Amino acid sequence: MPESFGTVVVAGGTGALGGAVSRAFLEAGATVVVTYRRKEEFEELAARSRNSPDLTGAELDSTDERAAASFVADAVGRFGSVDALVIAIGGYAGGKMLWETDLATYEQMLALNLRAAFVMSRAVLPGMVRRNRGAIVNVASRAGYGRAAGAALYAASKAGVLALFDSLAEEVKPYNINVNSVVPSIMDTPANRRAMPKADFGLWPKTEDIAKVIVFLCSPDARVIHGAAVPVYGRT
Repeated sequence: MPESFGTVVVAGGTGALGGAVSRAFLEAGATVVVTYRRKEEFEELAARSRNSPDLTGAELDSTDERAAASFVADAVGRFGSVDALVIAIGGYAGGKMLWETDLATYEQMLALNLRAAFVMSRAVLPGMVRRNRGAIVNVASRAGYGRAAGAALYAASKAGVLALFDSLAEEVKPYNINVNSVVPSIMDTPANRRAMPKADFGLWPKTEDIAKVIVFLCSPDARVIHGAAVPVYGRT
């Protein structure tokens, strides 16, 4: 990884955590390319980033293999390489027991929390292998360790992506590519505050603090951290 971070793709880079990650990389001097599903979210991120010329974005369904490959090819054509990938895409469905949950929820959880990580990683890895450098960080979840009553499918999809990244880390050991996950629990986001209005928000990790960990994991200073699942849930 170059000292300036080079070009960083933040998949889901306009969400609560993704936006914090995108801004943190901009502050660190990176060229940041985000994927989004809603243009207004990108416009809000651009405004909060003072319309930085180092920020660009593209509307993308990150579960679509062809679209993701085209997006990465375009980024490489414009900026020369993709030096780091952060996968901040995800979704949550819960509140029902397994026997009350339908197949559509199963497919949604696997698509958002596992397929997107596979598709985006697969799109950037050939270039990283050729250049013998890069970093990938996936946002997992503490629920992936199990015992998530009422959210079994969410937990299963997050367990799957943790296993995916464990195996990927082994596969890229011959190359100078760092592969890690961060493992949050409840984060201080507007959606979580709305969902749990009586909670003690002060105990929840801030998205900006988690973003700092992700930036570090993509930096040369973290070259000895590989194949890790770094807990970022503080004392929640």
